[in-house]
Order: sequence, then structure tokens, then C-alpha cells
Amino acid sequence: MPRRSARHSRLWKPWPLTFSPFARSVAHVAASYMAKHQLQRNPPQNAADYRFIDNTLNEKNEEFVSSEEEEFEGVVQADFAFFDPKSDDFHGVKMLMQSYLDNKQWDLSGFVDLILAQTSVGTVVKIEGEEDEGLFSVISALNLGRYKDHKCIMELKEFLLKVCQEKDVINHFRSLLGEQAHNVGLLVSQRVMNLPSQLLPPLYDALFDEVSWATEDEPTEERKRSFSFKSYILISKIYKPKNITQRRRLSSDNEEAIIYTKPEDEIFHQLSSCSFSFALHTQQTSTHELKDYRLMGLVMVVEADKISSFQSQLHSLINE
Repeated sequence: MPRRSARHSRLWKPWPLTFSPFARSVAHVAASYMAKHQLQRNPPQNAADYRFIDNTLNEKNEEFVSSEEEEFEGVVQADFAFFDPKSDDFHGVKMLMQSYLDNKQWDLSGFVDLILAQTSVGTVVKIEGEEDEGLFSVISALNLGRYKDHKCIMELKEFLLKVCQEKDVINHFRSLLGEQAHNVGLLVSQRVMNLPSQLLPPLYDALFDEVSWATEDEPTEERKRSFSFKSYILISKIYKPKNITQRRRLSSDNEEAIIYTKPEDEIFHQLSSCSFSFALHTQQTSTHELKDYRLMGLVMVVEADKISSFQSQLHSLINE
């Protein structure tokens, strides 16, 4: 089935969306800080055309100014485009995946190779006309059973089982990573922090369209079945209050105790059949607004029959 293309034009105002007003304000600080410092450390590197999206990117990173920090403002004009992944994207994708499994030393290069080799399902986002200059997002879904013998997948499963401390989750999770792995898709979605939020609905729509098409268009029955996912596993990050008193205060104030680093994760979390969080060893963003919060890893299991609800809620959230 041929890829469909569509072109949109929209003004983007950076705003890290979540459902809680409190979380929105704090996530804005986190996103500004993390985006600025991530781009300073790792400027973006360098997939047949799926669809183009024209966005005028009016980027204004407003930080809460302290004596040690200066306010940063800038305007960037950019036309973002969706592409199939290709081998030339290796360094750009690897950069986005650096902290995917916290600070674990694992076969990240092999993992990136799997993502890039699967061209029928997966998308990278670049600036139109500057495809060799930067890569801003990658999204894909890898069948954990199909790739079970690859070193990177074995190490990823080992990591997840090690960090899962939830007794009521571990047995089900072990089954998903073991005997049920052929029905499980690892949904990988990494991007720069300030990617326009308007790109998220079409980016996820593209992924799930491709998964559906692959069940019909892949060259062998085995390959077709490998995309008939019954559930997805997602690995992400959240901010949680450091102590129980803070959690209780937020709860009593009807505020969210969790701050999501990606707006779509709040929807995934609400729709998940099970989830667990775990401590991270990577350096935490240090801002006054986040001083009472700890960056944590979050693993979620979302059943495939919940995806249509996710897509609908994501469109509503971004367009609100």
C-alpha cells in the first residue's frame, strides 16, 4: 500500500502539554532547561517520504531566571518532514537514544540498527530540504519475539526485569517479555524536547497506520504476523515528588503528583493495563521548580485495542 502524503501549515507555540495546570507550568521549566542543555551537549545530526508537515516554528524558551541563569529567547523558522529511517540516520537516532535505558551500558548501536533496518514501520523527523543536517525525532515499533535473539533485545529485557520491583506486575511482565513476546511491540518514541507538539498526532497516526499496513503488505506470513501486536511496551521518564508528604499535599490540592516529560505519556499511562516506575541514575535537571521532584523511569503496557482511544485523546489534547 503506497504511503500517503499530506501537507499542513500551522503556527507552533512551544508548550509542554499535560492535563494538570500545575504540571504544565513545571514541565515548561523542565522542557526549556533540558532542551537548551541537550542541544548544547549534542547538536542534532543527520528516511522515502511519508508525509510533509510545514510548521513555522516560533521558538521562545522562557526560563525562570536566577542569578546563575540568563533568559534565552530565539526564533527558528523550520519546515518539518517525515521520512523513512535509513542507515545514514544512525548517528542522529543514536544521539536521541543515549539515555533510553538510563545509564546502562548496552548494545545501543545494535538497537539503532534494528530501528533503521525496519523501514516499513518507523519514521524520523527532519527539516525539509536539510535532511543531512539534523534529526529531531524517531518513532518505531519492534516485535520483541522477532528480535529476541539479538543482543540488544536480550539486554533490554534483562534491564526491564531488573528494574521492575512491583510484585503484582513482575510475573505478568516476565510473561510479556517471554512466552508472549511474539505478540508484543516495543513502542520507541524519542525526540528533542521542544519538537512542535502539533507533530505528535500525525506522527503517531503514521506509526499505527504503518503497523496496520504491515499486517497486509509484508512479503511473508511470518513478517505479517510480527506486526499483529496485542500489546505495546513503552519506556519513558516522569517527575515524581521526592517524599510522601509532597505527594499528599499535591493530592489534597487536587494537583497531579506526576509530571510527564512527554504529553502523550499521560494518556498512555491512563490507558495502560499495568505500569511501574523505577529510580534513574542519570543526572537530574536542576531547577528551583523541580527541587522537590525526582526524575524516574516509567514503563507502561498498553493493550493494542486501546490505541484508537489514545489517538483520539491525543488529537483532543494537542488541539485544545
